Amino acid sequence: MGVKFISGGALTTIQDMGRFGYQETGMPVSGVMDKRSAALANLLVGNRTEEAVLEITMLGPAIEFTEDNIVAVTGADLGAKLNGAEFPRYEAVLVRAGQTLSFSGIRSGSRAYVAFAGGLDVPQVMGSKSTNLKSVIGGLNGRKIGAGDAIGFAAPKTFLPNMKKRRLKPEDFSAKEHTLRVVMGPQDDCFTEQGIATFLGSAYTISNEYDRMGCRMQGPVIEHKNGGDIITDGISFGSVQIPSHGNPIVMMADHQTTGGYTKIATVVSVDLPVLAQSLPGQKIRFERIEIEEAQDLLCSWMEELGRLDREWNTVTEPASDVQAVALSAALCEQKTNFSSQGTYRIVVNGEEFLVELQKETEPFRE
Repeated sequence: MGVKFISGGALTTIQDMGRFGYQETGMPVSGVMDKRSAALANLLVGNRTEEAVLEITMLGPAIEFTEDNIVAVTGADLGAKLNGAEFPRYEAVLVRAGQTLSFSGIRSGSRAYVAFAGGLDVPQVMGSKSTNLKSVIGGLNGRKIGAGDAIGFAAPKTFLPNMKKRRLKPEDFSAKEHTLRVVMGPQDDCFTEQGIATFLGSAYTISNEYDRMGCRMQGPVIEHKNGGDIITDGISFGSVQIPSHGNPIVMMADHQTTGGYTKIATVVSVDLPVLAQSLPGQKIRFERIEIEEAQDLLCSWMEELGRLDREWNTVTEPASDVQAVALSAALCEQKTNFSSQGTYRIVVNGEEFLVELQKETEPFRE
């Protein structure tokens, strides 16, 4: 099977990288709030970065495993525990059937991500497994996860290559003030010079009106030239709307597809995870950069993901017939019981190999 939920937590949903290609019809992209943490969780357990994960907001669930699988928890430190003992963040861990993963409460950050090797057995809706609560689609019947729910694993694993390398230093989200880099526009010309200076020179406090759709902030009023309304146009993840009241609203993963408020700037992609992990009461400042720098930052981040993928998920293949014979001999000499099909780790002269055994449909005959 996979996992069943003893409790669902405050807001636990299934999310992947989003539902693309439908904004023109009014369907939001949705997907994870913190793409960095979700991507790392997936790579740690050998998945593609686009695979669906559990997104856990603030108060976590209690999850009982009904099948063995390799798991990683990234993002916020919500006090993850396995059978009551501390569960390491940012590390691939084999969890056995019958064990329970739970969360004791917020230590830093606001959203944790749980990835399962082989992914979750959840159907795609419009090309994505992501849950959209308002549209009631994706994930687990378009709703948040609750007590009694069960989700199957698509292709669980009990071993991955390079297991000892599959760990990172956990990220720290405890800072009370963050700076978000922004690219100005598309309606920055709707603000006075003083309004722009206020936006870039002030600290704004995250309000309690913060959900997967948007993050409202409070602080010094940002001055418009002629009010905050415009002819409705498109919105993206990270758009900074300034309505007539003069305070920022940053659009998040479940943002609507269009809006009629002026957008002074857009938060760069690599800084959106910082906001996704921030809490009400924390301070936010905005720093202007050019679009070329924003693109370079994103390219660097994608290159880093590629490096980690190669480091963790590259499996050595026999370089010659001689090495293949040595590998077969080592397999035969192992004391492990190979009666069942599955993936086994074999070491030949210090090199690690994965050997997958499958049952033949017909008995072998000489």
